[in-house]
Amino acid sequence: MTKFADLGLDPKVLSAVSEAGYETPTPIQEGAIPPALKGQDVLGIAQTGTGKTASFTLPMITLLSKGRARARMPRSLVLAPTRELAAQVAENFDTYAKNTKLTKALLIGGVSFKEQDALIDRGVDVLIATPGRLLDHVERGKLLLTGVQIMVVDEADRMLDMGFIPDIERIFQLTPFTRQTLFFSATMAPEIERITNTFLSNPVKIEVARAATTSENIEQGVILFKASRKDRQAKEKRELLRALIKEEGDACSNAIIFCNRKTEVDIVAKSLNKYGYDAAPIHGDLDQSQRMKTLEAFREGKLRFLVASDVAARGLDVPAVSHVFNYDVPSHAEDYVHRIGRTGRAGRKGKAMMICVPHDEKNFADIESLVKKEIPRLDNPLKTVEAPAAQPAAEKAEAPKVKEEKAPAKKAERSERSGGQKKQPRGNNGGKSQNGRSGGRRDEPVVGMGDHMPAFLTRSFKAPAMD
Repeated sequence: MTKFADLGLDPKVLSAVSEAGYETPTPIQEGAIPPALKGQDVLGIAQTGTGKTASFTLPMITLLSKGRARARMPRSLVLAPTRELAAQVAENFDTYAKNTKLTKALLIGGVSFKEQDALIDRGVDVLIATPGRLLDHVERGKLLLTGVQIMVVDEADRMLDMGFIPDIERIFQLTPFTRQTLFFSATMAPEIERITNTFLSNPVKIEVARAATTSENIEQGVILFKASRKDRQAKEKRELLRALIKEEGDACSNAIIFCNRKTEVDIVAKSLNKYGYDAAPIHGDLDQSQRMKTLEAFREGKLRFLVASDVAARGLDVPAVSHVFNYDVPSHAEDYVHRIGRTGRAGRKGKAMMICVPHDEKNFADIESLVKKEIPRLDNPLKTVEAPAAQPAAEKAEAPKVKEEKAPAKKAERSERSGGQKKQPRGNNGGKSQNGRSGGRRDEPVVGMGDHMPAFLTRSFKAPAMD
């Protein structure tokens, strides 16, 4: 069995890895670290939760151990799609580089430019950033990328989903063509493949799992849910979520609950708290300090339920998440892989459950098509509560019989009021049917106008002469 000591890492890095409690590298780490240490470009494809972050931080620290940072010219660059993922990479760097003198700066939104400028001015070895904030510093003339020796793009497919590809291409063009590039992703869309062909030089491709596969450690299931009435769907869906949590009991030590919309995240979190469940929301509209505080509480076990939008779906490393609940079926099938990848990490067992309402069935079918397997259907834990609702339907079934019995009486009443006179069929030909025949006897008056015929219809007029 391969050990980290067999990969050629710096002794100081090995010491930090050992202190962190790791001895054996994951398949992506075992495949990516040796070529990265040789200075080769690497294209790593692996499902989320397989240790991609260490696959680039460990060789990066080893390669940068010699050399010195210069002001405003970082020696390496790590691009991440979200603030949370960038912050997590920074934490990993601190863990593995603690025995070295390497410096870092984290450039993300929600933090003042002044503080970030001060770090850059002192010179940093590793710059970890989101694309937008990085380009802001470049455009302000506070940052030069001409000294970048190693460039890392993490969660590249998420970059594509968030519309960062034009920014990534621009950043590539601002760095030296002699740089080493490490490119990691869980899925490989055609657009990402085009970028790798353009900006990577003869990369070593490490693919430890088929793109868009889910971990075998994760037990999956879906409830096909139909509300009793359309206007009750939101309320009954929240009831179903609480029933699922209750049914899991103590096995559900903590969980991430994913919603598609930010407003839904807030509503679900508020509802859970109302019923005594310890929950907090996290999405892009919240203040950065609040988001980091919520994440930290969840990591430390002080918060049981994290209700999140897809801002938290990718790359966040919370090792012991027991459950993932997809309150909404994700709009993009690839997001399902990343969402449920928050559980079952580092060899642990996990459980992922999803609620699918009728209008989500197409998206659900796309997910099964992507992962190439059928997701097991689960029983609705509220079925015993919904059973009484079937009684009124049975009562309604008797209604037609009552209507049939009363119908003749009503018909007789109408006949008496009209003096037994039959109505003539209405048409466009003075009471005639479409076949030209009269609807009744010719001597019967036309029914329709009565005494209320407009006066202009009774006026005589002279017909125009025919040519």
